[in-house]
Amino acid sequence: MKIILVDLNQVTISALMAQIGNHKNIQIDENMLRHMVLNMLRSYNTKFKHQYGEMVICVDSRNSWRRKFFPYYKAARRKSRENSELDWNTVFAFMQSIKEEIDLYLPYKLIGLDGCEADDLIGTIIHYEGSLDSKKPILILSGDKDFIQLHTYSNVSQYDSTRKRSISNDDPDKFLFEHIIKGDLSDGVPNIFSADNCFTLNIRQNNVTAKKLQAGLDNKEQFIIDNYRNWIRNSTLIDLKNTPEDLKAKIILEYEKPNPKNRSKMMEYFIDKKLRLLIEYIGDF
Repeated sequence: MKIILVDLNQVTISALMAQIGNHKNIQIDENMLRHMVLNMLRSYNTKFKHQYGEMVICVDSRNSWRRKFFPYYKAARRKSRENSELDWNTVFAFMQSIKEEIDLYLPYKLIGLDGCEADDLIGTIIHYEGSLDSKKPILILSGDKDFIQLHTYSNVSQYDSTRKRSISNDDPDKFLFEHIIKGDLSDGVPNIFSADNCFTLNIRQNNVTAKKLQAGLDNKEQFIIDNYRNWIRNSTLIDLKNTPEDLKAKIILEYEKPNPKNRSKMMEYFIDKKLRLLIEYIGDF
Protein backbone atom coordinates (compact mmCIF):
# COMPACT_ATOMS: atom_id res chain seq x y z
CA MET A 1 0.00 0.00 0.00
CA LYS A 2 1.30 3.44 -0.96
CA ILE A 3 0.91 6.00 1.81
CA ILE A 4 0.79 9.72 2.58
CA LEU A 5 1.86 10.52 6.15
CA VAL A 6 0.35 13.82 7.31
CA ASP A 7 1.99 15.66 10.22
CA LEU A 8 -1.32 17.23 11.20
CA ASN A 9 -0.16 19.59 13.95
CA GLN A 10 2.68 20.98 11.87
CA VAL A 11 0.68 21.60 8.71
CA THR A 12 -2.23 23.07 10.68
CA ILE A 13 -0.16 25.51 12.75
CA SER A 14 1.97 26.46 9.75
CA ALA A 15 -1.13 27.19 7.65
CA LEU A 16 -2.79 29.06 10.52
CA MET A 17 0.24 31.31 11.05
CA ALA A 18 0.44 32.00 7.32
CA GLN A 19 -3.23 32.97 7.33
CA ILE A 20 -2.96 35.19 10.41
CA GLY A 21 0.21 36.93 9.25
CA ASN A 22 1.10 39.81 11.56
CA HIS A 23 -2.37 39.95 13.16
CA LYS A 24 -1.42 37.91 16.24
CA ASN A 25 -4.26 39.31 18.39
CA ILE A 26 -6.89 37.86 16.08
CA GLN A 27 -9.66 35.76 17.63
CA ILE A 28 -9.53 32.19 16.30
CA ASP A 29 -12.91 30.81 15.32
CA GLU A 30 -13.39 27.04 15.57
CA ASN A 31 -15.49 26.92 12.41
CA MET A 32 -12.80 28.74 10.45
CA LEU A 33 -10.10 26.40 11.75
CA ARG A 34 -12.22 23.32 10.99
CA HIS A 35 -12.86 24.47 7.44
CA MET A 36 -9.16 25.24 6.94
CA VAL A 37 -8.02 21.81 8.20
CA LEU A 38 -10.61 19.85 6.24
CA ASN A 39 -9.96 21.81 3.08
CA MET A 40 -6.23 21.07 3.45
CA LEU A 41 -6.96 17.35 3.74
CA ARG A 42 -9.21 17.56 0.68
CA SER A 43 -6.49 19.29 -1.33
CA TYR A 44 -3.84 16.76 -0.23
CA ASN A 45 -6.07 13.88 -1.25
CA THR A 46 -6.82 15.29 -4.68
CA LYS A 47 -3.21 16.35 -5.34
CA PHE A 48 -1.33 13.28 -4.10
CA LYS A 49 -3.62 10.24 -3.84
CA HIS A 50 -3.02 8.96 -7.37
CA GLN A 51 0.76 8.87 -6.90
CA TYR A 52 1.06 8.10 -3.18
CA GLY A 53 -2.16 6.38 -2.14
CA GLU A 54 -4.07 6.63 1.12
CA MET A 55 -3.54 9.26 3.80
CA VAL A 56 -2.56 8.35 7.34
CA ILE A 57 -3.11 11.27 9.74
CA CYS A 58 -0.39 11.44 12.41
CA VAL A 59 -1.09 13.53 15.51
CA ASP A 60 0.89 14.67 18.54
CA SER A 61 0.28 13.59 22.10
CA ARG A 62 0.74 16.32 24.70
CA ASN A 63 2.73 13.89 26.90
CA SER A 64 5.86 13.46 24.82
CA TRP A 65 8.42 10.99 26.13
CA ARG A 66 11.08 13.56 25.17
CA ARG A 67 9.90 15.90 27.93
CA LYS A 68 10.38 13.15 30.50
CA PHE A 69 13.85 12.43 29.14
CA PHE A 70 14.78 16.13 28.85
CA PRO A 71 12.66 18.51 30.98
CA TYR A 72 13.77 21.56 28.95
CA TYR A 73 12.34 20.12 25.74
CA LYS A 74 10.25 22.84 24.03
CA ALA A 75 10.22 24.82 27.29
CA ALA A 76 11.06 28.11 25.57
CA ARG A 77 8.30 27.49 23.02
CA ARG A 78 5.77 27.03 25.81
CA LYS A 79 6.95 30.26 27.45
CA SER A 80 6.73 32.13 24.14
CA ARG A 81 3.15 30.93 23.61
CA GLU A 82 2.19 31.98 27.14
CA ASN A 83 3.34 35.52 26.28
CA SER A 84 1.71 35.52 22.85
CA GLU A 85 -1.30 37.66 21.97
CA LEU A 86 -2.75 34.57 20.31
CA ASP A 87 -4.76 32.36 22.68
CA TRP A 88 -2.89 29.11 22.10
CA ASN A 89 -4.89 27.17 24.71
CA THR A 90 -8.03 27.86 22.69
CA VAL A 91 -6.27 26.97 19.41
CA PHE A 92 -5.11 23.61 20.79
CA ALA A 93 -8.54 22.89 22.28
CA PHE A 94 -10.12 23.51 18.87
CA MET A 95 -7.46 21.35 17.19
CA GLN A 96 -8.18 18.50 19.61
CA SER A 97 -11.89 18.65 18.81
CA ILE A 98 -11.19 18.66 15.08
CA LYS A 99 -8.83 15.67 15.39
CA GLU A 100 -11.58 13.73 17.15
CA GLU A 101 -14.04 14.66 14.40
CA ILE A 102 -11.60 13.54 11.69
CA ASP A 103 -11.23 10.21 13.48
CA LEU A 104 -14.99 9.77 13.80
CA TYR A 105 -16.28 11.02 10.46
CA LEU A 106 -13.58 11.01 7.78
CA PRO A 107 -12.36 7.89 5.97
CA TYR A 108 -8.68 8.27 6.89
CA LYS A 109 -6.71 6.28 9.42
CA LEU A 110 -5.68 8.56 12.30
CA ILE A 111 -2.87 7.54 14.65
CA GLY A 112 -2.20 9.25 17.96
CA LEU A 113 -0.57 7.47 20.90
CA ASP A 114 0.12 8.68 24.40
CA GLY A 115 3.76 9.69 24.74
CA CYS A 116 4.33 10.05 21.00
CA GLU A 117 4.71 13.03 18.71
CA ALA A 118 3.90 12.86 15.02
CA ASP A 119 7.69 12.72 14.46
CA ASP A 120 7.78 9.37 16.31
CA LEU A 121 4.83 8.01 14.33
CA ILE A 122 6.20 9.03 10.95
CA GLY A 123 9.80 8.06 11.74
CA THR A 124 8.84 4.65 13.09
CA ILE A 125 6.51 3.85 10.18
CA ILE A 126 9.17 4.76 7.62
CA HIS A 127 11.95 2.83 9.38
CA TYR A 128 9.55 -0.12 9.68
CA GLU A 129 8.79 -0.01 5.96
CA GLY A 130 12.54 0.28 5.34
CA SER A 131 13.17 -2.84 7.42
CA LEU A 132 10.74 -4.69 5.14
CA ASP A 133 12.75 -3.45 2.15
CA SER A 134 9.58 -1.79 0.93
CA LYS A 135 9.86 0.26 -2.24
CA LYS A 136 6.35 1.66 -2.21
CA PRO A 137 6.23 5.45 -2.55
CA ILE A 138 5.81 7.28 0.76
CA LEU A 139 5.08 11.01 1.00
CA ILE A 140 5.60 13.02 4.19
CA LEU A 141 3.37 16.11 4.29
CA SER A 142 5.22 18.46 6.62
CA GLY A 143 7.60 21.39 6.51
CA ASP A 144 9.56 20.00 9.48
CA LYS A 145 13.27 19.64 8.73
CA ASP A 146 13.52 16.80 11.27
CA PHE A 147 12.18 14.45 8.59
CA ILE A 148 15.11 15.07 6.23
CA GLN A 149 16.94 12.25 8.04
CA LEU A 150 14.32 9.87 6.58
CA HIS A 151 15.31 10.77 3.03
CA THR A 152 17.92 8.01 3.27
CA TYR A 153 15.17 5.82 1.84
CA SER A 154 14.92 6.41 -1.89
CA ASN A 155 11.14 5.85 -1.89
CA VAL A 156 10.50 8.67 0.63
CA SER A 157 9.55 12.18 -0.49
CA GLN A 158 8.60 15.25 1.54
CA TYR A 159 6.37 18.18 0.67
CA ASP A 160 5.90 21.47 2.53
CA SER A 161 2.27 22.34 1.79
CA THR A 162 2.47 25.86 3.26
CA ARG A 163 5.39 26.92 1.07
CA LYS A 164 4.16 24.64 -1.73
CA ARG A 165 7.54 23.09 -2.41
CA SER A 166 9.28 19.76 -2.14
CA ILE A 167 11.99 19.30 0.49
CA SER A 168 15.07 17.34 -0.48
CA ASN A 169 18.66 16.82 0.66
CA ASP A 170 21.60 15.26 -1.14
CA ASP A 171 23.14 13.76 2.01
CA PRO A 172 20.56 13.04 4.75
CA ASP A 173 23.07 11.10 6.89
CA LYS A 174 25.37 14.13 7.00
CA PHE A 175 22.36 16.35 7.68
CA LEU A 176 21.40 14.20 10.70
CA PHE A 177 24.96 14.20 12.08
CA GLU A 178 25.17 17.99 11.81
CA HIS A 179 21.64 18.41 13.18
CA ILE A 180 22.63 16.48 16.31
CA ILE A 181 25.69 18.69 16.73
CA LYS A 182 23.80 21.95 16.13
CA GLY A 183 20.74 21.02 18.19
CA ASP A 184 17.31 22.43 17.46
CA LEU A 185 16.43 25.89 18.71
CA SER A 186 12.72 25.52 17.92
CA ASP A 187 12.52 22.38 20.10
CA GLY A 188 14.72 23.74 22.89
CA VAL A 189 17.58 21.31 22.16
CA PRO A 190 20.94 23.08 22.69
CA ASN A 191 23.93 22.44 20.50
CA ILE A 192 26.27 19.73 21.62
CA PHE A 193 28.72 22.20 23.22
CA SER A 194 26.12 23.93 25.42
CA ALA A 195 24.35 23.32 28.73
CA ASP A 196 20.90 21.77 29.04
CA ASN A 197 19.26 24.90 30.44
CA CYS A 198 20.87 27.55 28.23
CA PHE A 199 17.61 28.52 26.50
CA THR A 200 15.48 28.76 29.62
CA LEU A 201 18.13 30.91 31.36
CA ASN A 202 18.84 32.95 28.21
CA ILE A 203 22.49 31.91 28.28
CA ARG A 204 24.27 32.27 24.97
CA GLN A 205 25.25 28.96 23.42
CA ASN A 206 28.85 28.04 22.72
CA ASN A 207 29.57 28.48 19.02
CA VAL A 208 29.39 25.65 16.53
CA THR A 209 32.11 26.72 14.11
CA ALA A 210 32.76 25.30 10.67
CA LYS A 211 36.05 23.97 12.03
CA LYS A 212 34.30 22.05 14.83
CA LEU A 213 31.74 20.64 12.40
CA GLN A 214 34.45 19.48 10.03
CA ALA A 215 36.40 17.89 12.88
CA GLY A 216 33.30 15.88 13.76
CA LEU A 217 32.75 14.80 10.17
CA ASP A 218 36.41 13.83 9.75
CA ASN A 219 36.50 11.58 12.84
CA LYS A 220 32.98 10.80 13.98
CA GLU A 221 33.87 8.12 16.53
CA GLN A 222 36.38 10.29 18.39
CA PHE A 223 34.08 13.30 18.22
CA ILE A 224 31.25 11.33 19.82
CA ILE A 225 33.58 10.02 22.55
CA ASP A 226 34.83 13.55 23.27
CA ASN A 227 31.27 14.91 23.53
CA TYR A 228 29.58 11.73 24.71
CA ARG A 229 27.17 13.08 27.33
CA ASN A 230 25.62 15.77 25.13
CA TRP A 231 25.82 13.58 22.04
CA ILE A 232 23.54 11.08 23.80
CA ARG A 233 21.26 13.92 24.89
CA ASN A 234 20.88 15.33 21.38
CA SER A 235 20.83 12.10 19.40
CA THR A 236 18.15 10.68 21.70
CA LEU A 237 15.98 13.74 21.09
CA ILE A 238 16.67 14.21 17.35
CA ASP A 239 17.43 10.85 15.72
CA LEU A 240 14.05 9.25 15.00
CA LYS A 241 15.55 5.77 15.29
CA ASN A 242 15.74 6.46 19.04
CA THR A 243 12.01 6.49 19.76
CA PRO A 244 11.63 4.10 22.75
CA GLU A 245 11.13 0.48 21.70
CA ASP A 246 7.85 0.03 23.58
CA LEU A 247 6.37 3.02 21.74
CA LYS A 248 7.67 1.76 18.40
CA ALA A 249 5.86 -1.55 18.96
CA LYS A 250 2.58 0.28 19.70
CA ILE A 251 2.99 2.51 16.64
CA ILE A 252 3.57 -0.45 14.31
CA LEU A 253 0.58 -2.28 15.82
CA GLU A 254 -1.68 0.73 15.12
CA TYR A 255 -0.23 1.21 11.65
CA GLU A 256 -0.84 -2.42 10.67
CA LYS A 257 -4.46 -2.46 11.85
CA PRO A 258 -7.00 -2.51 9.00
CA ASN A 259 -8.80 0.78 8.46
CA PRO A 260 -12.53 0.00 8.82
CA LYS A 261 -13.69 3.56 8.21
CA ASN A 262 -15.66 4.69 5.19
CA ARG A 263 -17.39 7.80 3.91
CA SER A 264 -20.89 7.00 5.19
CA LYS A 265 -20.87 9.56 8.04
CA MET A 266 -19.36 12.44 6.13
CA MET A 267 -22.46 14.10 4.69
CA GLU A 268 -24.27 14.17 8.04
CA TYR A 269 -21.15 15.61 9.67
CA PHE A 270 -20.72 18.30 7.00
CA ILE A 271 -24.36 19.33 7.33
CA ASP A 272 -24.18 19.37 11.14
CA LYS A 273 -21.09 21.60 11.11
CA LYS A 274 -22.52 23.81 8.33
CA LEU A 275 -19.62 23.06 5.99
CA ARG A 276 -21.63 24.18 2.97
CA LEU A 277 -18.62 25.17 0.88
CA LEU A 278 -17.09 21.72 1.31
CA ILE A 279 -20.27 19.70 0.65
CA GLU A 280 -19.89 20.52 -3.04
CA TYR A 281 -16.46 18.84 -3.00
CA ILE A 282 -17.29 15.92 -0.71
CA GLY A 283 -16.19 13.48 -3.42
CA ASP A 284 -12.64 14.86 -3.15
CA PHE A 285 -12.29 13.35 0.31
